[in-house]
Amino acid sequence: MDEQVQGIGCPQWLADGVIYEIYPQSFADSNGDGIGDLAGVRQHLDYLEWLGVDVIWFNPCFASPFRDAGYDVSDYLTIAPRYGTNEEMAALIREAKARGIRVLLDLVAGHTSVDHPWFRACMNDESDHRYIWSDRAADAFVASPGSRPGWYLKNFFPEQPALNFGYARLSPEEPWRQLPDASGPVQNRAALREIIDYWLGLGVAGFRVDMAFSLVKDDPGLVETTALWRELGEWMRGSYPDAVLLPESDELRTVDAGVRGTFDADFSLVIHDEHSALFNNGGAGILPWQESVEPCYFDADADVDEGTRALETFLGLWNHHLDTNGADRLVVLPSADHDFSRLVCGNRTREQLPAAFTFLLTWGSIPSIYFGDEIGMRYLEDAPEKEGSIWTPKYNRAGCRTPMQWDASLPNAGFSTAPAGELYLPQDPDAERPTVAAQMDDPESLLHFVRGLVRLRKSTPALGTRTSTQLLSVGYPLVYLKNGTHLVVVNPLRRATRAAVDLPGGSTARHLYGTGVTVDDGGVRAGGFGCGIFEVG
Repeated sequence: MDEQVQGIGCPQWLADGVIYEIYPQSFADSNGDGIGDLAGVRQHLDYLEWLGVDVIWFNPCFASPFRDAGYDVSDYLTIAPRYGTNEEMAALIREAKARGIRVLLDLVAGHTSVDHPWFRACMNDESDHRYIWSDRAADAFVASPGSRPGWYLKNFFPEQPALNFGYARLSPEEPWRQLPDASGPVQNRAALREIIDYWLGLGVAGFRVDMAFSLVKDDPGLVETTALWRELGEWMRGSYPDAVLLPESDELRTVDAGVRGTFDADFSLVIHDEHSALFNNGGAGILPWQESVEPCYFDADADVDEGTRALETFLGLWNHHLDTNGADRLVVLPSADHDFSRLVCGNRTREQLPAAFTFLLTWGSIPSIYFGDEIGMRYLEDAPEKEGSIWTPKYNRAGCRTPMQWDASLPNAGFSTAPAGELYLPQDPDAERPTVAAQMDDPESLLHFVRGLVRLRKSTPALGTRTSTQLLSVGYPLVYLKNGTHLVVVNPLRRATRAAVDLPGGSTARHLYGTGVTVDDGGVRAGGFGCGIFEVG
């Protein structure tokens, strides 16, 4: 069994890990059908090992009609045929493990596809309570497509009926409500256990749980929902001590739900305030709950006061999380993900990314690199709608889901041998688009910079998750001291900046990594887009 990190309660492999998110349909196509697959991932495991990642996180790869890109599951126990077979997933897990890489799957716990056999049976059987049914029309309820009268509750699209995990309280105005100990909710909890057990038995290291805190409805304080996950987590760790569960959420209302639900760490969502304050420059559109886009910290031309306020927003949310849950509570902080944008988006260019990655790999969070961010792939504003990518008219998720760019000398940059018009999504048409092959050949490339950061993080425990972070300068540049021994300087601005910083008495700063930063007796000077890591001794 892997050592448990003192005070954190999760396996050490997660605390020390670097996660790499793979959107499977866009990573690598092995059979020429234009869609990425598991065999394609297997062909590139050596690359992931070279990069230094420890964990692959797959977006949903279960059987699905793909009306929401796989977040509408029709069979939880079967790999989608377009990706391969269960046997191929097992082989991938074995081959990854041989390289020191674990595999996490995305578990869509709150809803299924309307094509799932459970729903096909339920829509024709009034005694079946796997889903939530109403006797009247209401918001978010959809008319029955079967012989059963009434309306079913959807979670997002009408094709995603909400599974019934019960309501925390009954209501005479909604007589269809059931408590969490009713037969349907009990049946669904048992199914979750069966799904988790099956894939962990196949060698999966754990799950990132989609909409983890949405299961029990009308649940003030998430009391019943966290009890559900606590029960599942206790069972799972009794059978699979090194397995992990990570929840999708970082809203204020769920700030302590991960701890109460015994999840192994929390997850900072790209679409929510914490991550947005750092990186959302509006280049990917406007989120449904936004009227306009607020300034973010990593903006080359930011107004200093506005950018500093954005950083303070991030720090306020981050500190609230730690104050609530304890300073040793782990949080996954991604570069980007499949649901919104990329690091290179809007006015943020590739040259600005070393500073961003320096922050992401030293802040004390668990870093998650979205595939392609390590070479600076860009968000494509004019990407076509694909598999439900347009959730609202104001933004299109397809822009961050375009195929991986491997090698400019190969058709479709090495992603697929299919005709360009048959690819899952069009690739970046820019003749200067970055590729893995070109950057591997260039020791000064972003890819080599990220790889070097990963290696430095692994060889320097002070830069990891289990050490203190002391802020020395909030603004431009951002300066912080890790473990009292390592100074980190980040300047997202195009122009040079300076900060007065008091180092421990009599200490000196030895440069370890980065460029454009100098440290002297008067403080720190950072050139445009400068970043640096120093050992203080």
